Amino acid sequence: MRPLELRSAASPRSTSRRALLAGSVGNLVEWYEFGVYGCLATVIAANFFTPAAGTPGAAGGVEALVVTYASFALAFFFRPVGALLFGRLGDRLGRRPTLIVVVGLMTLATTMIGLLPTRAAIGAAAPWLLTLLRVLQGLSAGGEFGGAVSLMTEYAPPGRRGLYGAWQSFTVALGLLTGAGTAATLATVLPAEALRAWGWRIPFLLALPLGAVALWLRTALEEPPGPSRPDRPARLDHPHSPHGPHRPDGPDGPAERARTVEQARTRELARAVALGIGRIMGWSAAGYTFLVVLPSYLQATLGASLREALLATALANVGFAASILPAGALSDRIGRRPVMLCGALSIVALSLPLVHLLQSPGASPWARAGAVLLAGALVGLLAGPGPAMLAEMFPRRVRCTGLGLAYALTNAVFSGCAGLVITVLIARTGDPAVPAYYAAGACALSCPALLTLCDHDHREPLR
Repeated sequence: MRPLELRSAASPRSTSRRALLAGSVGNLVEWYEFGVYGCLATVIAANFFTPAAGTPGAAGGVEALVVTYASFALAFFFRPVGALLFGRLGDRLGRRPTLIVVVGLMTLATTMIGLLPTRAAIGAAAPWLLTLLRVLQGLSAGGEFGGAVSLMTEYAPPGRRGLYGAWQSFTVALGLLTGAGTAATLATVLPAEALRAWGWRIPFLLALPLGAVALWLRTALEEPPGPSRPDRPARLDHPHSPHGPHRPDGPDGPAERARTVEQARTRELARAVALGIGRIMGWSAAGYTFLVVLPSYLQATLGASLREALLATALANVGFAASILPAGALSDRIGRRPVMLCGALSIVALSLPLVHLLQSPGASPWARAGAVLLAGALVGLLAGPGPAMLAEMFPRRVRCTGLGLAYALTNAVFSGCAGLVITVLIARTGDPAVPAYYAAGACALSCPALLTLCDHDHREPLR
């Protein structure tokens, strides 16, 4: 084989790998910040949402923690807006320019959080400014998922779409783990007062170099193969059409038929988005319960120290990261349905025993470590095949918009509200097992939707 032939044969593989890296690095930046915010929720509550100095986990701190999670949830409710806005841009203008814009907006908003003055410095304006930056993050995060998953799955080699899509979830795990690890390191090396006074800013400021790397990778990216614009309806007023020449006024004219086609496509998109929400609600709820809400739950409800809570969260994210890529690769071999159903049913069966183990005063540290590792790994069984499963539900012309909306709406309801709902329900009912009920209930609701998956979808080419 000639050198030119060797080079051209290797080019598709290297291009796919570059697309995989460029698509996934933005997710790392996004979820790094969400991990940091979740792990430092009690510190943020004390700095921004507590009028007087409050102690995280104390009576005054619980109300501040609720407001902190309300701000957290508000950002999630702007994700669908971002998914619709940037999804339409991604479907019409291309994946590359859209992904550049969203990672730039995410990086800017996260860095600005690290520079914000606290409530002690500027009063009631501080929580409002923080909430505004969280809204900007929600908008950019809403556009990130649809564009990144579309990019990675459209570049995936045959038979590896599940593995390539799983990298999106894997970099989510890396981002959460990096955020939790950074917060845990700071909590270990800094005194508690220093962490609350200025140390909490460091993880947010570190998003700036991470975002710069993501921007560099994405500016060098090529658009995925295939048309960058959505498919257009065929001309219905062609002179040789059986319907005759252009008749704009008739009930069967081309304008009316075009509207009918567009309405049918809109209904089809809405049905697919609703089904996608049903399929991933368990992934969303269980993921945030075990991977993000866990630190404040362990502190406020079980009396754990900040360091212990962050260590447990890091272990849960290790288990999550370890299972994602194998789950995605396995779904390429046996299908998305059996892998995701196994994860959902396992969470339904094991959530309550795992939470009871964490609550048990007689449980050894090793048993508790095993519990959080297993909880994270079970979520990985859903998150590994999930992105490819969503990509397979939508045609290319609406893929960014469709899968982005399904993911963003699910996260707005089941992820963004997880901390708020769990904290409020525990405060009102006094039942520390609320997180288990929340995760298991959402997974139980997901199972009927997961049963509608076809056995052969993973073998078919993307539409």
